[in-house]
Amino acid sequence: MVLAAARLQTIVCVRDLSLSEKFYVRALGLPIRARLPGTLLLDAGGSDLRVVQVEQTTPSQHTVIGFAVPDVDAAMAALAGRGLVAERFTGFNHAANGVIVAPDGSRVAWLRDPDSNLLSVVELAAPG
Repeated sequence: MVLAAARLQTIVCVRDLSLSEKFYVRALGLPIRARLPGTLLLDAGGSDLRVVQVEQTTPSQHTVIGFAVPDVDAAMAALAGRGLVAERFTGFNHAANGVIVAPDGSRVAWLRDPDSNLLSVVELAAPG
């Protein structure tokens, strides 16, 4: 496959790069790799996350970025300590910290960035 060995990069579109920098760098703790015209290049666990300023965006209804963590409860506690609040959805059985258990046993919570892009924080279920 042509792209099988390609390094994946994620791109998220935002209206205000300065506001998004505060969210992605300060609140989420992602290091800056580079500042480019209209773009922040961030390091997300060794992968590139490009935060790109655009004129208009539409709030996402589905997850656009997912962060796999070893302990979702610890991650959500740290994010709550930085002022972030978990997104809650009708019909889901959320724990106090916003975490739900998915059908495969994974544990997941969601957040929204300043442009209402939906982000997930997930502790993946053990294979098997």
